[in-house]
Amino acid sequence: MEAERHRREEEDVLRVSHVSKHYGGLKALDDVSFAVRKGEVHCLAGANGSGKSTIIKIIAGVERQDSGEVTLDGDPIRTGSSQGSIQHGVQVIYQDPSLFLNLTVAENIVLPSILSNRARTVRWRQIREQAIATAEKIQLHVDLDALVGSLSFAQQQLVAICRALSRDVKLLIMDEPTTALARHEVEILLGVVRNLQAKGISVLFVSHKLNEVFEVSQRFTILRDGKCLGTFDSAQLNVPRLSSMMMGQEIESHRFSSEAKQRPVLLRVTNLSKQGQFDRISFELHEGEVLGLTGLLGSGRTELALALFGMNHPDQGEVSISGKPVRIRTVSQATRLGIAYVPEDRIRQGLVIGQSIAANIILATCDRLLNRFGLIDGSQRVKVIQRWIERLKIKISHPDSPVETLSGGNQQRVVIARWLAIRPKVLILDGPTVGIDVGAKRSVHELIQALANEGVGVLLITDEIDEALANCGRVLLMRAGRIIAEVKAAEEDEMSVQKRLEAA
Repeated sequence: MEAERHRREEEDVLRVSHVSKHYGGLKALDDVSFAVRKGEVHCLAGANGSGKSTIIKIIAGVERQDSGEVTLDGDPIRTGSSQGSIQHGVQVIYQDPSLFLNLTVAENIVLPSILSNRARTVRWRQIREQAIATAEKIQLHVDLDALVGSLSFAQQQLVAICRALSRDVKLLIMDEPTTALARHEVEILLGVVRNLQAKGISVLFVSHKLNEVFEVSQRFTILRDGKCLGTFDSAQLNVPRLSSMMMGQEIESHRFSSEAKQRPVLLRVTNLSKQGQFDRISFELHEGEVLGLTGLLGSGRTELALALFGMNHPDQGEVSISGKPVRIRTVSQATRLGIAYVPEDRIRQGLVIGQSIAANIILATCDRLLNRFGLIDGSQRVKVIQRWIERLKIKISHPDSPVETLSGGNQQRVVIARWLAIRPKVLILDGPTVGIDVGAKRSVHELIQALANEGVGVLLITDEIDEALANCGRVLLMRAGRIIAEVKAAEEDEMSVQKRLEAA
C-alpha cells in the first residue's frame, strides 16, 4: 500500500497539499488538496466563487496561501512570485490571452524568452527560427509576420499557447480557453491539448462548458465553497452528476416557451446595413418575446447590437419602436426609447472596475434619483440598490464592496440590474452567460423568462446554439453579416442549426 502511494506520488507533476487562503473574513480555500499527474489533462471544476481562480493564482505564484504547500516535481513552488512558478515550468493561459496586438506573431511567441535572457541585442533570424520551431509543436498555421491584432480570437489563443511553450513547460493551466470560440475553433484547441498531452505536458483545464472538458480530461477535481470534494476519474462522472456536485443540488434541464407572435411589435428593424459589418438586416421583436440571434464569431451579431444601442451608426435602414420610426445616434437616446444593452464583455464594457457594487447598479439611473437641489436622494438610492440586489439575488457582503470582488455570475447580475433599473421595453443581451457556471446560467435564464412574462422584449444573442433553442421561440441565424434563416426552436436541435450555419 505504501509502495503504491509512493509510485503515484512519483507520477505527480503538481501536488497541492492542505492549502487554505483567507481574504479578510472570507475563507476562499479551506484545506484543499489534489494532484495532477505527468502527461494528464486534469479538469478543475466548480461553480463561480468555488475557489478555482484563487488556487490557480496560488499555483501561478500570483497569490500566497495562508497555509499548505504547492510542489512541482516534488520541489516547493515559492508562491507570491510568478517568476518563481514560471521557472519551475508553470504557464497559465487566461481567457483573455493578453498578447501585444501591435507586435507580430513571431515577436509575441519569443518575447518571454527575450525578456528572461535580458538580451541587449535582438537577433531577428534567431527569433524567427525559435518561433517556427515553437509553432510546429502545436501545428500553428498562421503568418508569423502578421500582427496579432489582425488574427481571430481562436488564433490568438493558439499564439498564447505557443508563447507559453517557448519556454520549458511542465504544467500548462488553461483558464476558460474556449469561452469565445466557435465549435470548429474549439475542436482545433482541444486537438492542441491532446497533442500537448502526447508530448508529456500536463494540462490543468478549467471551463464551464462541461461537454468539452469531458472530451479531453482524464480526471476531475471538484471544488465547492472553497472546499475540495475530491478527485474522480472521468468514467465516474457525467455532465448531470458533475453539475449537481458543483452546485450542491440537481440542475434540471428543460426548454422554456416564449411564443409571442400575436403580441404587439416592440422593435422592427428593416434593411439595416453598415458596410463591412452587417447587410440588410430585417426582423421583428414582439412584446414578451425572447428572440434568439446566433451565428459564428465574426458574423456581425455584436456590431448589430451596438447599432441598436446608438454605439455603431448604420449606413442605411430603418428602426421603429412601438410602430414609430426612430434614429438612434447615442446611448442616451437608446435608453430614453426604452432600449437596454448588456454587453458580452462585462469586465471591459459592462462594469466600472474600482467602483462599488452599488455605484455600478445605479450608473444608468443617476439622473432619476436627483432631488430638487440636483443631488442624489440618499434614501431613494438605497431603495433602488436594495430592490435590484433582492430581485436578482445578487450574493454580496455589502453594497459598497468593490464590484471586482464578486464572482462572474454575480458580476453579470450587477450589469443586468443596472439596465433593468431603467425599466426597458427592449433588452438586448449579448452573451449573458459567457464564463459563468451552470447554476448561474440557470438563474439568468429564469430571469430572462420572468422579464418576458412581464412584457419585456428580449433579444438574446449567443454563440451557444443550445442556449438559444432552450430559451427562445424563434432564432435568427446570422453569417457573414447577413441573417440567413429564421427557425422555430421547437423544430430544431443543436446539430441541425450548426449544419445550417456552416453550410450557408
